[in-house]
Parts: sequence; C-alpha cells; structure tokens
Amino acid sequence: MRLIFLGPPGAGKGTQAKLLTERHGIPQLSTGDMLRAAVAAGTDVGKRAKAVMDAGQLVSDAIVNEIVSDRIDSPDCARGFILDGYPRTVPQAEALDQILAGKGLSLDAVIELKVDEDALVKRMETRVAETIAAGGTVRSDDNPEAFKRRLTEYREKTAPLSKYYASTGRLQTVDGMANVDKVTAEIAGILENA
Repeated sequence: MRLIFLGPPGAGKGTQAKLLTERHGIPQLSTGDMLRAAVAAGTDVGKRAKAVMDAGQLVSDAIVNEIVSDRIDSPDCARGFILDGYPRTVPQAEALDQILAGKGLSLDAVIELKVDEDALVKRMETRVAETIAAGGTVRSDDNPEAFKRRLTEYREKTAPLSKYYASTGRLQTVDGMANVDKVTAEIAGILENA
C-alpha cells in the first residue's frame, strides 16, 4: 500500500495516517523526519542537506527527492508507506512518479481530505482552549493568525497537487469534516478498491 494524503493543516491527515500505520504495519514517511535521519546517518545526500540547512537555506527538490527515493528502498517500506508532507508541489509529484516508476512501483491511492477552512480555524481554536484548560503546552504556531498563514501557504503551494492527481485519475476525495470513524471507513473503502 503506497499512499499520499492531501489536505490543509488540521484536516486530519496525521490522525488517519497513524491509524493506517497501526492497522497495516507500514511506515508514515515524514519529509522532516527523513531529512533529519539522512543528516544523522551522514549519508552523501544527508551531508549535502546538512550543508544547505546550516547555511540557512531551503533544501532543494533534488535533495528531497533523493532522500525520499532512498527511504522508499528501506526494508520497512517493502509492504508500502504513507507519505506525509511530500510531495508539496507538482514538480515533486512528477519526480515521485519517476522515482516510483524507476523502482517498478506506483501509488495505490492519493486521498484528499476535503474540509471547510473556517471550521478548521474554529476546530484549532477549540483544541488550543482545551489544551490550555488541561494544563498542556500549545504549539507556537497554534494561533488563528499563524494557522491562517499555513492555510494560505497550503492553497498557494500544495493545493495544485489536487488538480495534478485528478488529471491522472488517481485522486479520491473524502469528507474530512466527518467524524474520525466515518473518515476512516471511507478511506478503507477506497483502499479496498485500489
């Protein structure tokens, strides 16, 4: 099972990925985690990534694509994986298609969690209030202004992936505003028919 979740911050991608990881024993591959692991392992691509990050620059698509390609080759990905935070752009999606084709693989599903952004902001505000009430620590970017900036960035940079995957016939949509169990059931139905 090779899967990508699309959707803005707060849509529930992480929750659904965690459930699938537990149920199917496949890893959730986070771009940030993969970058940190490559740097820590001192691989050639990790050394290149570290030099770029140490210079305060963004890691190029070429480096990220290479790190993803290497990670997909890991034994724990033999049964599949869920990509988290990658691809972020259409050029990365095109590169991923080439990477997978070169390995004789393809994506089984691209699932977009459709959500109402205003409701997401309210959901985030409620979560912050509950966290504070419980004495927990709130993430620094868990405030309405930062969250709205993240939504805008998603719309501008990542949302075009929906059109890309729709044009290839691989995009499936799920109502991300439904309760967790209903979303999980809809995703299971999509995966059974993939």
